[in-house]
Amino acid sequence: MAATLRDVAAAAGVSVSTASRALTGSPEISEPTRRRVSRAAESMGYRRNLAAVSLRTRRSGLVGLVLNNLVNNTFHTVVEAVQQRLVASGYQALLCITNADPAIEADYLRLLRDHQVDSVLIVGTGRNAEEINALRASGVTVIDLIREIDGSLGPAVLAGDRDGAVAATRHLLDQGHRRIAFMGGPADTNSGRDRFAGFAQTLAEAGLAPDPALVRRGPFEVAFGAQAMTELLRSETAPTALMLSNHEATYGALPVLARSGLEIPADLSVVAFEDMPLLEWWSPPITVVDTGAHELGRLAVELLLQPPDGREARPRRYTVGADLVVRSSTAPPRG
Repeated sequence: MAATLRDVAAAAGVSVSTASRALTGSPEISEPTRRRVSRAAESMGYRRNLAAVSLRTRRSGLVGLVLNNLVNNTFHTVVEAVQQRLVASGYQALLCITNADPAIEADYLRLLRDHQVDSVLIVGTGRNAEEINALRASGVTVIDLIREIDGSLGPAVLAGDRDGAVAATRHLLDQGHRRIAFMGGPADTNSGRDRFAGFAQTLAEAGLAPDPALVRRGPFEVAFGAQAMTELLRSETAPTALMLSNHEATYGALPVLARSGLEIPADLSVVAFEDMPLLEWWSPPITVVDTGAHELGRLAVELLLQPPDGREARPRRYTVGADLVVRSSTAPPRG
């Protein structure tokens, strides 16, 4: 006969309510008690009846995590931070990878609603505001993460993309660079818009403007980065510096640059957005704008766990600051 919660509580020497709170990660339970109850449950083969819990509490304990890909190292870090925090709070994450396809994303959002998830964190394509708002109308908490979705009626947790681009561009200008190439994301995404806006704003303050021949903007794809880097290397106006602000495209751009024979930073200074081990291990290590992936995930879960505030007149935006991390890939231009 299967063990019950009452059996676990008796074995651990606690009340049934204490055993229940211990197994759901309640912060009211001390760590020694939590360990004692967990050991008792494991030794007895006890498993919670999630369907019964859901019927009783009207909470499923499930959180949908919807994102475009796992190529982006920021997404990796966010998933880890979110998963750790959710498990500690008694929740489980359902990971949905959309490959940046709006139709797949819409299917996942409907599936999550059918499974009565409590909440959803979404790094979205920006094309499914109607489905997202339908989730909210059904009582599901939805938080837009990293990429703000036009028409979405809920809160968004975003990186300091514009400020990060300002800091990176100013760093290059201070070193004496004037011909700065820019590789960025699509203009219909907030990161694509804000990073280019910060770049252009800082050039303007120095009496300069982006050179169209040195600007490439496209999808968050490795192939785009390789193509854009190839085109920039063939440009008649040779840049002395490059800002890689499309993270996925960086995976395609750096190998092309490595094969080109150009020396970094003597021939070309390089700054990238969103840190990852590859950039720190590159030769030479790449200067980056660190967008605070772990903090983005932590803040999103903190908001998700708060009770909804019906007094909000409009969706709130929460921004995590970006930090410039200077490494060996940037230096004053030759001559």
